[in-house]
Amino acid sequence: MSLHDDAVSVLSGYDGADARQAELRGTYLDHLAGHPDGMWKACGAGHLTASALVVDPERGRVLLTLHRKLRMWLQMGGHCEPQDTSLAAAALREATEESGIAGLTLLPGGPVRLDRHPIPAPCHWHLDVQYAATASAGAVEQISDESLDLRWFPYDEVAGVADTSVVRLLESARARLDRG
Repeated sequence: MSLHDDAVSVLSGYDGADARQAELRGTYLDHLAGHPDGMWKACGAGHLTASALVVDPERGRVLLTLHRKLRMWLQMGGHCEPQDTSLAAAALREATEESGIAGLTLLPGGPVRLDRHPIPAPCHWHLDVQYAATASAGAVEQISDESLDLRWFPYDEVAGVADTSVVRLLESARARLDRG
């Protein structure tokens, strides 16, 4: 199965928590139907990306990266690569690379949220498929070249440092953890 086919399958099975998430799901599927290259950075109309919020549920905290280019506290994530076999694999690869933590585990149940945001030309949109990953006890982070900093934040401090997309992702991840 190609990465494009995996994305269609994952998104077809995605059951977002609200009408906005259902609308985004349709937008993503329409994009993939109209753009065979819609998984790749080269797609000028926009492309899917994969990210993962790294969570330490035992300590009630999340690991955020201070993104080098955007200078914002964000979850780990980025572009899909040719070696990625699935969206989940891309999200896990990005989270591992950017956090420096081996042994991350994605929460079961697939993506926890979708987020579409504009980016500078030549491309116009990132259609981010967002997962959550848990870190094992005692995990030690290591800053990558893509980050200015990495820092653990208690759940209740995230809204003070990150934008609403990260806050919503944390809310969705916590809801998934509570159900799990």
